Amino acid sequence: MKLIVASLFAGSAAAFAPASQMVSSSAVSMSFENELGAQPPLGCFDPLGLLEDADQDRFDRLRFTELKHGRVCMLAFLGQITTRSGIHLKGDIDYSGTSFDSIGNGWAALEKMPQIGLVQMIAFVGFLELFVMRDSANGAEPGDFVGDFRNGYLDFGWDRFDEETKMFKRAAELNNGRAAMLGILGLMVHEQLGTNMPVIGQL
Repeated sequence: MKLIVASLFAGSAAAFAPASQMVSSSAVSMSFENELGAQPPLGCFDPLGLLEDADQDRFDRLRFTELKHGRVCMLAFLGQITTRSGIHLKGDIDYSGTSFDSIGNGWAALEKMPQIGLVQMIAFVGFLELFVMRDSANGAEPGDFVGDFRNGYLDFGWDRFDEETKMFKRAAELNNGRAAMLGILGLMVHEQLGTNMPVIGQL
């Protein structure tokens, strides 16, 4: 388990590599510096050179992946602080009487969760990946932007917003997702280190 965390930590450290190892923004093609999310003070931040010689299709695929991972991590971080505050589903997770509130938080949940429950979760995520979390670049109905998962039937008033409001909300989601990716990674690492965190307490 600690090897997994160490690998994740090493991967995140690449973002803080010396400037000599980073790809300069001049190497980024197609003027991605003007895309949504490329904002001060970092601009188009691409330390691993993933956009070097990239076309618009590759950028859209990476943006789709970034948005999806950000959304998953926002849910994961919210799940962490919710269960650690003592809020759990009522009842049992299986017929043998394993209650939801008896399952640990974070990594500990994997040790107590029934195997069939874990299989069900993976199957559900696979279903979402294949049939729900798709945009126009992945076979769904055309949307307004990369990561638009409305698929022609989900709409919570989005079309009533003006363009400025839409761009603001999209940027907010993108930045919140980025923060959540770092946040959940930090919680996972500190849990393995046994750190006592403010508000959350002992991990």
